Amino acid sequence: MQQARPRGRRPGASVTRGSIAEAATALFAEVGYDRATVRAIAARAGVDPRLVTHHFGSKQELFVEVMAPPIDPAVVVAAMAGDPARTGERLARVMVGTLADEQARLRLVGLVRAAAAEPAAAALLREVVERIVLAPVAAALPGPDAALRVAMAGAQMVGLVMVGHIVQVGPVATAAPEDLVRLLAPVLQASLVGPLPSCP
Repeated sequence: MQQARPRGRRPGASVTRGSIAEAATALFAEVGYDRATVRAIAARAGVDPRLVTHHFGSKQELFVEVMAPPIDPAVVVAAMAGDPARTGERLARVMVGTLADEQARLRLVGLVRAAAAEPAAAALLREVVERIVLAPVAAALPGPDAALRVAMAGAQMVGLVMVGHIVQVGPVATAAPEDLVRLLAPVLQASLVGPLPSCP
């Protein structure tokens, strides 16, 4: 006779919290924000649904915590320092290297998938991305158009995630990392430090 799963707190709070975070990250990446219910996350983690809210509060709070952009702004700022002629290449290596890490890639895929499909998730992410990533990086870039330039560079990252890992267009999805760096570098260079064309 199958025994019922015990309810309530599972031993090892840190382990339980980690299991929930891992399950939530995977589900948000696989099915998006709306379809990744608290019950589904709990089932994937092997815990009672009440533990999800106990450790993280609401699903919105869980989403913001586990799906925070996996790119350290300090790393991006450091990549932008040095020879301005190679800024695009250094940032391209940060982007491609981030996508090579499985957990970071899952989080980025989940972020882009949710933001593209669900307005509630997009609103949650907008504040986090602007505060945690765009603002500090733009502050390190001189010039009146810094915020726009950084946002345009970010658009390249979103496009790479969408085309290569969600839509999975063959040539992008299967491209070697060095090829991606080689092709991304001049685009990022133009966005971040290249001369802006004047309006007609």
